[in-house]
Amino acid sequence: MGERVVKAMLGLGMGAGLLLLCTLARADGVADVIRLKLEKPAVAAAVAIPVAGSQVQALTDFYAERNWAPVWSDSRYQALLTQLADLYTDGLNPEDYAFSRLERARKPDTDPTLAAERDMLATRAYLLALQHLYRGKVDPVRLDSEWNFAPRQQDPALGLRLAREAVERNDVASAFRQARPELPQYNSTRTALARLRSIALEGGWPSLPAGPSLKPGMVDARVPLLRQRMQIAGLLPYAEMPEPELYDDELKQAVQRFQQEAYLEADGAVGASTLAALNVPVGERIGQIRANLERMRWFLHEVQGDFVIVDIAGYRIAYVSGSQIRWQSRVQVGKAYRSTPAFKSSIRYLTLSPGWVVPPTIFKEDALPAIRRDIAYLARNRMKVFDAAGRELDPAAVDWRKPGNITLRQEPGPGGALGELVIRFANPYSIYLHDTPHKELFGGSQRATSSGCIRVENIHELALLLLDDEDWTKETLQAAIDERKTRNVTLKKKVPILLVYWTLDVGDDGYVSFKPDIYQRDAVVLQALNEKPATVLP
Repeated sequence: MGERVVKAMLGLGMGAGLLLLCTLARADGVADVIRLKLEKPAVAAAVAIPVAGSQVQALTDFYAERNWAPVWSDSRYQALLTQLADLYTDGLNPEDYAFSRLERARKPDTDPTLAAERDMLATRAYLLALQHLYRGKVDPVRLDSEWNFAPRQQDPALGLRLAREAVERNDVASAFRQARPELPQYNSTRTALARLRSIALEGGWPSLPAGPSLKPGMVDARVPLLRQRMQIAGLLPYAEMPEPELYDDELKQAVQRFQQEAYLEADGAVGASTLAALNVPVGERIGQIRANLERMRWFLHEVQGDFVIVDIAGYRIAYVSGSQIRWQSRVQVGKAYRSTPAFKSSIRYLTLSPGWVVPPTIFKEDALPAIRRDIAYLARNRMKVFDAAGRELDPAAVDWRKPGNITLRQEPGPGGALGELVIRFANPYSIYLHDTPHKELFGGSQRATSSGCIRVENIHELALLLLDDEDWTKETLQAAIDERKTRNVTLKKKVPILLVYWTLDVGDDGYVSFKPDIYQRDAVVLQALNEKPATVLP
């Protein structure tokens, strides 16, 4: 009987301690101890296996199918340690899975009780790690109560069976590999994380001193640092330069690509904004990658079949069919204080020549102050006023200092807030895709300019793809719009739409670049990711 069991007896008191002693005395081997611990929660607690109830059930089911036999032979145990250490490349912390404790217990104990503890600790770490790789460590609903992406689903019994079969065929690595998101972007991002960590170990990248804007053709002592920064980023080959302080054309092209990928004006001039992006510390970028790997575990499994996806932080939209992008365009999304939420829905119908009911926030913060300054604002914008019962009111009869429960509706027509076309899908935020009269804003590199909805460039092209009907052509669609009569058109089939938020891009060549975190959401994800799991063993 091990020292820990004696201590447990003393902590339980003499009566309970004797019960524990008698119980374990009947256990002739490791399998018997495993069975007794999992079948008797009081015994499990006494010998320091404090896991959540659902995990106890998972452990019980896992071992019951093996007739309680221990799992982790020397070779399997070493394979598990290798895979747990490799979680570091997923942005996870191996210590959340008792890695150091398992390493210290690498050599099996001859005491059946301690050997059973070691085996169950390894199994618990194995199952928890697979769960976190499969659907994420952090519950996104904790961070956003409106989150409605379905967690990645798998039948629990099937999941346990697959995990158990991987162990029994001595292929623990395959279980970890299959638990990760399958799309290549995930592994490309893991590779980028490893690369940035190597850069961090070598001291990070250089910080460029402040000063006048660096422009192509200039000779400046900061140019060698800029060149080194581009080389470390992988945007410029390493080479000896005859004039190291000359800002030449090759360096300009590298800086322009960096600017494009950072959603900055790609003019090649290193001004204040570009300097700030270049000088973000490598540790901060590592955290950004970790946050986005977790997001990928939350919803990359949703990316399949035909769907529309809005990349909020990337200001773009795509229609994907059979894993191929059939169409893509630029979008404008919500301003920081009217941020566009991330959620999933299904596109059901289009509205042609839409009117616009002014949302409460826009009414209060934008329209009402404008009306108070000049009541002619209503006529200029073709807006009508309605009471709570839907009766139209004379604007002159309304006390605009205290207007009460009224609604503003903009009639269809040129210059309307929603343009010529709206694409609608159910959601509690009154968010939709729509045309816009403010097409000039699509030319900006950063396009957080709307009040929450998504303004879509060339939305008529997307509408035709969604309609998927030979009766609807570019000409017939425009003719219907030109009638200036509001009309809803139902799609033949609903099309899923995903509004997602991630702050990095993965190129076809595997190069990872960073976007501005326009809504400051990365830090929240990273903080939750760094917390220890509630059930981690001490």
